[in-house]
Amino acid sequence: MPITEQELASRLRQARDAAGLTQQEVADKLGLSRSSVAQVELGNRSVSSLELDHLARLYGRSLDELLAEDFDVEATLVAIFRAEVAESDEEGLLLNTVTHAIELAREFAYLEERLEIERVRLRAPAYSVQTPRNKWEAIQQGNQAAAAERKRLDLGDLPLGDLADLLESQGVRTALLPLPNGVSGLTLMDPRLSFFVVANKEHAVLRRRFSWVHEYAHVLFDRELRGTVSRDADRNDLAEVRANAFAASFLLPPRGARELLEEVGKGRGSRESWELFHEGEERELFRTEGRAEPGSQEVQLYDVILLARRFGVSRTSAIYRLRNLGLVSQAELEALLAQERGGEGLATERSLGLSGWKAARASDPELAAGALGESAGDFRSRFLSLALEAYRRSKISRGKLHELGRLVDTPDTEIDDLLDRLGFLVDDEDDEVLLPGD
Repeated sequence: MPITEQELASRLRQARDAAGLTQQEVADKLGLSRSSVAQVELGNRSVSSLELDHLARLYGRSLDELLAEDFDVEATLVAIFRAEVAESDEEGLLLNTVTHAIELAREFAYLEERLEIERVRLRAPAYSVQTPRNKWEAIQQGNQAAAAERKRLDLGDLPLGDLADLLESQGVRTALLPLPNGVSGLTLMDPRLSFFVVANKEHAVLRRRFSWVHEYAHVLFDRELRGTVSRDADRNDLAEVRANAFAASFLLPPRGARELLEEVGKGRGSRESWELFHEGEERELFRTEGRAEPGSQEVQLYDVILLARRFGVSRTSAIYRLRNLGLVSQAELEALLAQERGGEGLATERSLGLSGWKAARASDPELAAGALGESAGDFRSRFLSLALEAYRRSKISRGKLHELGRLVDTPDTEIDDLLDRLGFLVDDEDDEVLLPGD
């Protein structure tokens, strides 16, 4: 049974409250007066289909939800995130990004539905483990899951390439969006939509790589939460410790680190002993001992640079990883960190002829992403491709295509130019797409 206008008005007010927005904020976003919004919520002013569509997006809802016979005001992901982001949000940026991410996920699902594309199945497993009681348990859970995932995905100990592509292969959507500086990423886990992870677009590409894997860990471990925000301020939270441990181990596996050090003649102790058992008439055990040249096993900054470059991690992350694996001592850790903080890492990197690698720390994110094989704009291209196909097949209007383009920072003029280049003709009367020769 269709809902009444009064019921719709009540739902719009509840949805706005759940999204943490004031009437004035809604009015500003829709280009209306505050009194107009108030009248809509009182049921004294009818709402157009276009306004209703915009309100649904703003509140992180679908039109079907707002118009359904049963309406759960707290079911939206915006409501779930609201309390968590309110305390540390920077001028609404985080909540705006959450809302934007939900909208992107919804629209992607909408396009798949319009094009009758079967949604990519979530292949990432759920790791059922007990809630860690301390940091040690959290780290062990993260390390064990990282090893298990590498084995499941048949990655061995090889360096990882395009992480966004890897996550997509597991049915996890990825996007780069602007977030507050102290937030590295967020994860949406609404069963009605595709699982969706976001990395901070403003961060350097190496940190983004870490964030992709960190967020993937939340998909594996924390699925019942439906949504998580990864903040620097929460780094001591056990779920964050576990996700960080997973990311560090997944990106740079123990054997991979040891093999690289072996390649440069390091990674073994200064003194090693062997026991050989002779199986003969007179059984005998032989013991022998070997010594490495003094100082020959000390890991140097250039070794760290080679390790970081091979596995696509930061130099600092590589240094700590070596320490956690017991491949450098505490004194060596402190010495390497002091060199890195003093600028020796970047200077040495350049001296080794790795100038192209500095893009990973430069202001050109596309060049940096290319250096690591990361398709930073992949979500945008896939999203727009689906939108164009839906338009070509008259599943959406030109106005809807423009709207979807703006969601991924593509102006209407750029969309129109693209349509012209593709040879799409439009019958303005009914917005029907005509292909050349029709």
